Amino acid sequence: MEEKSLYLECNAGISGDMAVAALLDAGASRSALEEALNSLNIEGFRTEIKRVKKNSIDCQDFNVILDTDNHDHDMEYLFGHLESEHSHNKEEEHTHNAEHHEHHHNHHESRGIAEINAIIDGAKMTDGARELCKKIFTILAESEAKAHGVQVSEVHFHEVGALDSIVDIIALAVCFDSLNITNVYVPYLCEGEGTVRCQHGLLSIPVPAVSNILSSYKIPLSPLHQRGEFVTPTGAAFVAAVRTHTTLPSSFVVQKIGLGAGKRTYEVPSILRAFIITEEHSAKKIYKLETNIDDSTGEQLGFVMNELFNSGAHDVFYTPCFMKKNRPAYILSVICDAEHREALESIIFCHTTTVGIRRFEYERTILPRFQVKVKTKWGEAEAKGVTLPTGEARFYPEYESAIKLAKENNVSYEDAFLEIKRACKEL
Repeated sequence: MEEKSLYLECNAGISGDMAVAALLDAGASRSALEEALNSLNIEGFRTEIKRVKKNSIDCQDFNVILDTDNHDHDMEYLFGHLESEHSHNKEEEHTHNAEHHEHHHNHHESRGIAEINAIIDGAKMTDGARELCKKIFTILAESEAKAHGVQVSEVHFHEVGALDSIVDIIALAVCFDSLNITNVYVPYLCEGEGTVRCQHGLLSIPVPAVSNILSSYKIPLSPLHQRGEFVTPTGAAFVAAVRTHTTLPSSFVVQKIGLGAGKRTYEVPSILRAFIITEEHSAKKIYKLETNIDDSTGEQLGFVMNELFNSGAHDVFYTPCFMKKNRPAYILSVICDAEHREALESIIFCHTTTVGIRRFEYERTILPRFQVKVKTKWGEAEAKGVTLPTGEARFYPEYESAIKLAKENNVSYEDAFLEIKRACKEL
């Protein structure tokens, strides 16, 4: 099966509800979402999924409607520095520590990360969705803790804010998980400028929680030079949790487009586009890293090879050579993608004695690849497959799977290998 990737085009920023809507429009499972939300052991909300128009463009809209005041206050108030004592806006900061809570006693009871995790644990969703859900909330809590100078355990979400965030984040995790995405491309986030009013007073845009997430997860920011908050903490935390690549593939095919509507109206249409893409495999860029080493031990070189493979290298190999003064040495060669290059270079510099690395950019032609599980007469086994230009599939039994089959059934590796190949031919 061909890998599916997600490209989030955040030209109008990103918020939790925009992302949920875009994922639903791109094909995420609505039934899985409804099952998860219906199973939540909390009350005081309902959700609405509908079609809306943004600048005459038909978009999906996801709305969390709370029993308490949940409307988006007048834009002049949010950005116009007017005074009010009881403002609340769902897309602004919703967290505070215990000290802040005492000073804002007019708000409802608050929830900490432990209570929120307990709610997540009680919801009906896959393990993958649950893990992602907790990851997003942890990123959010860490960013708030840093903003307020407190421990993560001290960060609390207002009841209204927590309820809103819980629903948005569970919806994000369930929708994303249902799409079976392998790679997530987010080149940058567009953000506005100015200030926004929240419970702590006026905050500069991007607000502290968003700024901390952008910094901690090295997410590129593209200023829009427009007044307004376009990136919310929940939106930024979701990107931080799922993004795997900053640089888009040199070419790709768009399989489906999801359009998620934002709640506010700006000059820039408040739309998040989610593209489900598959990469073109005909000419993919690849890097070869190379360095000569004559004074590292065999143990060091073995360790470095494992670290490089564990950090995304496609291939690592050593070639014996002779260097100056007739010293026996090795040429270390590493094949990798552009996005892993810097991390792999760092490993080489840290764990070998080299002081320089050569790098070469190549194009390579690769075949579409996929994984399969087959039933053999000795049990289940795994193999990888490729699709040839003729459309025919060719299979290669996984080494570890063949070894396991051979050991468990007391047969030779060759017999296990051939049995897996036979089972693959029957697919």
